[in-house]
Amino acid sequence: MTKIDWYILRKFIGTFIYSIIILLVISVVIDVTEKVDDFMGNNLSLRTIIVDYYFGFIPHIAALLFPLFIFISVIFFTSKMAYRSEIIAILAAGVSFRRMLRPYWIGAFLFGGLLWLGNRWTVPNANRIRTTFENKYVNSHSDNHTMYDKTTRIDSFTYVTFGSYDPTYKSGGNFVLERVEGMDMTLKVRADRITWDSVKNVWNLNYVSLRRIKGLKETWWSKQDTSLKLALNPKEMVEEKNIQEAMTTPQLNAFINREELRGAEGLNTYYVERYRRTSAAAAVIILSLIGAIIASRKVRGGSGLHLALGIVISASYIIFLQFSTVFSTKANLNPLLAVWIPNFLFGGLAFWLYMRAPK
Repeated sequence: MTKIDWYILRKFIGTFIYSIIILLVISVVIDVTEKVDDFMGNNLSLRTIIVDYYFGFIPHIAALLFPLFIFISVIFFTSKMAYRSEIIAILAAGVSFRRMLRPYWIGAFLFGGLLWLGNRWTVPNANRIRTTFENKYVNSHSDNHTMYDKTTRIDSFTYVTFGSYDPTYKSGGNFVLERVEGMDMTLKVRADRITWDSVKNVWNLNYVSLRRIKGLKETWWSKQDTSLKLALNPKEMVEEKNIQEAMTTPQLNAFINREELRGAEGLNTYYVERYRRTSAAAAVIILSLIGAIIASRKVRGGSGLHLALGIVISASYIIFLQFSTVFSTKANLNPLLAVWIPNFLFGGLAFWLYMRAPK
């Protein structure tokens, strides 16, 4: 690392920190404007709002726009260097273009690693703080309303159906449990009432009938009350929005493994979240390289042209990411491919720009 390398790296880090602080201030002001009625309606203190909400909101919004503001920051300070002919002087001194990119690589890997670690632990914990606050004070409490005809698969062979279920009291009616092995039903349990026992961690059933089927042989019995231990927790009955964002990576992996064992469907949302946490870090490196190559060339439009081009590329990246993600969650596109398609495309763009850049 030479003085020039440290000079560029300091510019990289300083510009990004400055831009992300401005972004966070603007985001917080806009968010406060939108939620001020909810804050006042619930008589929340300033400490409660800051500690119980904005400690979660700030890491969330920072991680969401992290790659794009890295990109804008690189374009901004590199364009300034090009405008002041600093890059021309560096290349004229015998430093190759490839060698000049070394501090950009270092900064990109530094910030990419920071985002990767944050996405695995810090940001999910922050999202848990944010979503808990929003569900309690901001969003409607529709998740606590009674649900009807809810069917859940709890393992590879067992299905349970609640004719009605009240999340508040953790109880339901018209309960049916069916065990299906291959094409044959081997067990069917019915109960007029089912209630969760939080002390024993079991479900209490009232007015129960059971049918056990084995080939042409069938047995039946009924009982007024009984207890049943199921691989089903009341928390799993309530479908929380964006729950995957509030799970650390180990928790997300454990959740996916459990749902796969149950044979659950519609897991692409969780796969996308798992793979996105790594692809976002890779995007930091790719976009940093693109920004350095684009902005290192002195043009007549100056920094304004570079920033305009950077905004167009940023918007294109977001559009590609949104399209591929929607195709994965709605049209069964491979989740790993979906989150990496933008990186593949823009990685190819970075290589093409590097080959055309003046050396």
